[in-house]
Amino acid sequence: MAFTVKIDRTLCIGAGSCVALAPLAFSLDNEAKAVLLPTASSESNDNLLEAAKACPVAAICVYDENGKQVFP
Repeated sequence: MAFTVKIDRTLCIGAGSCVALAPLAFSLDNEAKAVLLPTASSESNDNLLEAAKACPVAAICVYDENGKQVFP
């Protein structure tokens, strides 16, 4: 089962915890806000979920293969 991730850039404060926990999925852009990388599908579901949980402002939403929200 592959997770889908969406970032709410209006909430993102650029803490970078997502980049530290899932570097294949996330990067910070020139505005210091998270962006999803093309290699995100190579990141493990565990890492994606941990990155979302580590976001201090809950800017990362994770969905399962059926579109059901897993986090937050």
